[in-house]
Amino acid sequence: MRRGILVAGLILAVLVAPALARATGDQPVYDERGQLVEMPLAPGAPVPAEPTPARLTNAEALRLFYRNPKVAHWLARYDPKRYALSPTNATFDEPSRVWNVQVFQAPAGEIAMGKVDDATGKVTEAWTGPQVAWTMARCQAGWNIFKPGCGAFGGTKINTPWLWLIFMLVFVVGLMDVRRPFSLRTLDLLMLVGPTSASLWCFNNGHIFASGSLYTVSFIYLVARMLWIGFTGRSVRAQPVWPTWLLVAVLVFLGGFRIGLNVLHGNVIDVGYSGVIGAQRIVHDHQAPYGHFPEDKDSLQACGPADAAGHVRRHIQTNGRCEDANPLGDTYGPVAYESYIPGYLAFGWSGRWDSLPAARATSIAFDLLCALGLMLVGKRFGGLRLAAILGFAWMAFPFTQYVSSSNTNDAIPAAFLLFGVWLMHRPALRGAFGALAGWTKFAPLVVAPLWLAYPDAVRSRTLGRWLAAAARRPRLRRLDRVARWVGDAAPGSARRAGDYLGGFVIATGAAFSVLLFEPSFVGAVKTFWRRTVEWQMGRDAPFSVWDWAFYHAGLPDFHVVQRVLQVALVVLAIVLAFVPRRRSPLQLVALTAALLVGFELVLTYWLYTYIAWFFPFVAIALLSGPVAPESPPPAAPAPAVEEPAGVG
Repeated sequence: MRRGILVAGLILAVLVAPALARATGDQPVYDERGQLVEMPLAPGAPVPAEPTPARLTNAEALRLFYRNPKVAHWLARYDPKRYALSPTNATFDEPSRVWNVQVFQAPAGEIAMGKVDDATGKVTEAWTGPQVAWTMARCQAGWNIFKPGCGAFGGTKINTPWLWLIFMLVFVVGLMDVRRPFSLRTLDLLMLVGPTSASLWCFNNGHIFASGSLYTVSFIYLVARMLWIGFTGRSVRAQPVWPTWLLVAVLVFLGGFRIGLNVLHGNVIDVGYSGVIGAQRIVHDHQAPYGHFPEDKDSLQACGPADAAGHVRRHIQTNGRCEDANPLGDTYGPVAYESYIPGYLAFGWSGRWDSLPAARATSIAFDLLCALGLMLVGKRFGGLRLAAILGFAWMAFPFTQYVSSSNTNDAIPAAFLLFGVWLMHRPALRGAFGALAGWTKFAPLVVAPLWLAYPDAVRSRTLGRWLAAAARRPRLRRLDRVARWVGDAAPGSARRAGDYLGGFVIATGAAFSVLLFEPSFVGAVKTFWRRTVEWQMGRDAPFSVWDWAFYHAGLPDFHVVQRVLQVALVVLAIVLAFVPRRRSPLQLVALTAALLVGFELVLTYWLYTYIAWFFPFVAIALLSGPVAPESPPPAAPAPAVEEPAGVG
């Protein structure tokens, strides 16, 4: 009996073993001819699950996205029959279980995009208008003043509302006349910091069109005030009440605090990164920066990890180095890269877009140089009191810290212009510093005719004589008055103009000497022009009021107004070389500020870091007033000199 059971068990084992082997997948499976019919799975490998179909359909995902309040508000500006057509779509992403929605309407292009969760039907992302193409416009800081702000520029700390409000409070209270709180001085300070700060808050919350409107109001006011001071030579009489020692103490504290904010909580945006790259190209590669920046091309060998979207930005460049891409960083003047050479020599560069100590050191250095330049200007024209006031103004103004925390190059042209103002009585140095500022970022070139004609307007005795000779003809007698006006040249004005032009030309030659690294100087000049001037002139952006018509959303089209104002700015820059007939240091500074603010007012691509270009000169014009040097101790009376006897 037992033998029968054993035999039956053996027969069963022989019959069941192949099935078990097939079921477990641990061994290869062969047919009766010895042919392989099934490979085993790797030990422990999970069996791939069948993809779960989406719960929503394409149409349902689109309908849920359209119902989102933010999306619905924006799409109400468009024709639903048009944007509902292809290429508007919703595509399902299996790994994340979300629908990626894109809404298009010609000629505006993509007008909305976002994500819809397949399981809940909730819209998890919704970007409309400018937020579609500009990720920096997608901030959502909120109303909580203690919550860290949006960190697109400057990091989260300087954008935290409570810290920004403290800077504003220190700036306004420290510089206003608290005895007369409703004076013009208070209005000037509020218009300088108020609308621009409100504009930044709107920017940090994704309200791009409101942000452009608010700073425009502030700029129009500042242009009007600067022109008034520039042509009348009169500033406000109100002054801060705080003692000089207190202003200096707060200034020193803020200086250390600002450095800490930069080092510990700032970030380095692409502008600062480009400065370090340009310095490396000049010092190490012996190349001009233009046309030699790290590219982001598939043809280059990748040498870094992919980002969240699967894109690799780090490649082996043509110089053999593994570098993070910054293909549009070579769009500034040569001084914007030469100014980073000391920082690069001190800290080097790894080829990565990391903490970039060279960029931070350069940013901090020029931030301090701006404060020093303001203090030197104040000392020259108003003594220690005005020096303390102007240095305090730079340190307490929140937008100058915004520049420092972003580690951009926007304090560099301001520093050069400030030293040009300090040395305005030396025409050659004034011309040299003006050129260095202009060949950093091109905006300061707009003040070149004005700075040429200091302290006397441009006149020509030779041209005056020619016009006077022509006025002798009966039909041209009206030219006689013009001839007298043109020929009324101040003594020494021609020599001063020549010195200014000489300094400007020498500094320009030094700045552009880096182009000599290239095999063809002419080719290098063409590359410079194409990469800088042409590209900068063609930039579009939604951050000013001038490009709203791009969205075809029923917004005002201000392109004609912009062109008129741009022509007016050029005309004003030329006219200021001839009038007023003679200008004081205060008038020169105020008119410089008017031109710089006006230049920014008509820009299509504008950012808050640009405020540093004009702020020092607005501050000098608004805060100088009747400040006089602090009274020195009275000098002892000179002894009387007796006449020698016999002198009749």
